[in-house]
Amino acid sequence: MCKFKGWGCVFAAAAFAVSAHATPQVSSTQHAIRATQPVKVATVTGTQQPTAEESAATKLPVRRVILYKTGVGYFEHVGRVQGDQTVRVDFTSGQLNDVLQSLTILDLNGGRIAGVNYNSEAPLTQRIGALHLPLEETTDVSKFYAALRGARLEVSSGTSAFTGRLLSIERKTRLTGGTTVEVDLATLVSDSGEVRSIEVTPSVTVRLAEHDVNSEVGRYLGLLSSTRQQDIRRMTIDTTGSGNRELYVSYISEVPVWKTTYRIVLPSKPDAQALLQGWAVVDNTVGEDWDDVELSLVAGAPQSFIERLSQPFYARRPVVPLPETAQLTPQMHEAAMTGGLGALSGVVTDPSGGVIRGATVKLYSDSGALVATRNTDGEGKYEIDDVPAGNYRAEFGSIGFRTTSVQGLALEEGVQNRNATLQVGSSTSTVTVTAAVAGEIETEEAEVATTGGNLGTGGELGLGAGSGSGIGNGRGSGVGPGRSLSTGGGVPNAVALNAARAGAQAAAQGADLGDLFEYRLKDRVTIHKNESALVPIVQEHVAAEKVSLWNSSLGSPRPLRALWLTNSSNLTLDQGSFSVLENEAFAGEGLTGSIKSGERRLLSYAADLGARVVASSLSDPQRVMHVRIDHGVMVQMCEVRDETTYTIRDDDTTPRMILIEHPLRAGWLISEDSPKPDEATSDVYRFRVSVDPKATTRLIVRERKPLETRYELTNLDNDEIALLLRQKSINPEIETSFRKIVAHKDQVAALEDQISKRDDETKKIYDDQARLRENLKALKGSAEERALTQRYTKQLDDQEGRLATLQQEIADLQTKHDEAQDELNKMIQSLAFDTTI
Repeated sequence: MCKFKGWGCVFAAAAFAVSAHATPQVSSTQHAIRATQPVKVATVTGTQQPTAEESAATKLPVRRVILYKTGVGYFEHVGRVQGDQTVRVDFTSGQLNDVLQSLTILDLNGGRIAGVNYNSEAPLTQRIGALHLPLEETTDVSKFYAALRGARLEVSSGTSAFTGRLLSIERKTRLTGGTTVEVDLATLVSDSGEVRSIEVTPSVTVRLAEHDVNSEVGRYLGLLSSTRQQDIRRMTIDTTGSGNRELYVSYISEVPVWKTTYRIVLPSKPDAQALLQGWAVVDNTVGEDWDDVELSLVAGAPQSFIERLSQPFYARRPVVPLPETAQLTPQMHEAAMTGGLGALSGVVTDPSGGVIRGATVKLYSDSGALVATRNTDGEGKYEIDDVPAGNYRAEFGSIGFRTTSVQGLALEEGVQNRNATLQVGSSTSTVTVTAAVAGEIETEEAEVATTGGNLGTGGELGLGAGSGSGIGNGRGSGVGPGRSLSTGGGVPNAVALNAARAGAQAAAQGADLGDLFEYRLKDRVTIHKNESALVPIVQEHVAAEKVSLWNSSLGSPRPLRALWLTNSSNLTLDQGSFSVLENEAFAGEGLTGSIKSGERRLLSYAADLGARVVASSLSDPQRVMHVRIDHGVMVQMCEVRDETTYTIRDDDTTPRMILIEHPLRAGWLISEDSPKPDEATSDVYRFRVSVDPKATTRLIVRERKPLETRYELTNLDNDEIALLLRQKSINPEIETSFRKIVAHKDQVAALEDQISKRDDETKKIYDDQARLRENLKALKGSAEERALTQRYTKQLDDQEGRLATLQQEIADLQTKHDEAQDELNKMIQSLAFDTTI
């Protein structure tokens, strides 16, 4: 049960009076409730002279509850005690660990806490075993009497009575009236030694004659009774002090996570704001009622845990659900986006042949549904395309002219011309004609139907003074096929509903608590234990634009109906589910994440069956190369260009605002010649596209991906040029310049090769001369000294001559090499290109 004081209308728009109690301050980082009024708390006094047992049972009421999204609740109990008073607080077994870990007790005004006790959690069989009666948890009459053996009993039957100690109880069978029955035969021994056996029948009364035995039986029955409340843990708090004092108890406890659900009521007027109504689902599963408590709901995650060191610990493995596939609608074969349809065009003129600008042309189906609406341009022309073949009715109208209605207009594939000439007169007069084969619509001999007012469509009917069974939306008077059934009344109590929306007030106050956010209810609530409640937390007017959202991940050409909602309130909207109401009816539902104040968020809630979107991309993205050569470095800037075309069709009779979500790819940029997105997320761009009724439009998104590569021309060779040509990275002009550079590099390389060869020959001569000199040293004093000395000397002379020649050649080649290298460097440095390939 949940009670909210001061509610005035269905939208919970009445103001609530805030009341709180003066208590010791707790952590302001998480709890932001401030005392404004005193609380009526339970008072425990000695005027009624309660017994000790009654005093111990005095309950300390809950006065404040704060629930967190982590499944933790903060509880405050406040009451008054007098003298040495004992009070109690009830918990469930599941709360006990949290309570023992976080319990805070303050006996104010000079008192102190003498002790805290709570009932045992020992099993029932163990507690029964402590009794002096040999009874089990489940027993019967025979077992009960057997447990009383030796006890003094008083057995009465009619006017006779017998008192004695129970010796035994036996089950006997006897024959009564031809039927065998079982009876209990109790044998008692009196104080004088008399032994008597008595049948225990329903007419026999047995009384326990010993006080101690009677007390034990009472304890046994009490234990059996406690099994009905075996989940309740009763904590008793002994206080010591003098006079009346205030007792304050607080703790945290595991509670069910509170949940959020919203209602978004769309306005009937285009310039009005939507009504956002938020509710919190709160469950009271603790051991006692929340009676007239202050309730706050905190959207946040303060750290909290349960520590059970005495119990075995098992690792928790995740449960992975089986994949599910949900479809909004059954699969259907899609109709053509364009082509294969009929079209109607023509010119609207006055009787003198002058064109009528801005004339309205409406096309109705054979069933009377509006198919399309167009206005004539500056030349009086109109065109209605993409119309399925069939019979139609066309209406031509303009201010100052009679409305012309053309019946039996048969449209086939292709464009048909239908010109219309309007007659001067009141626009409330209708000229009805039958379509002829020719394309000219004659109205001179047509039937004229005059009405005293607009033809009723439901848009002008309702709460006005019109007679008849007005069926409409409550905005005017008249008769017509509106939307809701009433007798001259439009939507039932529509004005009252609109007034309630306009005067809606928030049911809770919001407050930022660092990383947390608190919804503090303006009025106290009552929620009984083991019950749940729906409590109001948000009642605000917000901006909500109605759009149709399409993303390729939907796997369907049908977009989703969505609201582009801006949280214009000062509240942080908690994550949860939401329902959308439009035209006083359910329109869909969805889920939303947390929305900060001032943040805009898309909320999708239904499939849009009146629009279609098809996307197509280039099969092979284009590559555009830009080459810049400067100071011996070629910078190759390659740009890959891609293009995606979205074809959007509005099959409905109302315009659409389509929101296209285009994938945001790493390294890709929106081109300068492409439409710019309205916003972008981490993985999509969002493009806004407006589509007229029965029209098809296209959105072309162009993207580019720039790449840059640098080449040092000094490292250029023929293989590199061939690769660049295969990649189409250079044009013929650049290739010619590169070939000249490579040819000059070959000349420099040839000179380097010649110098290298002469250096190698010089080295060999030096090595050979060293060998000859070593041989000359070894010939001293030998018989062959003279002949070999002459020969080695001749070789040394020849080598010296060759060395001189080589040195001159190397010098000449080095000069040519340096000149060629300088020329190559100048050629590379002077080469400059800046071109797109």
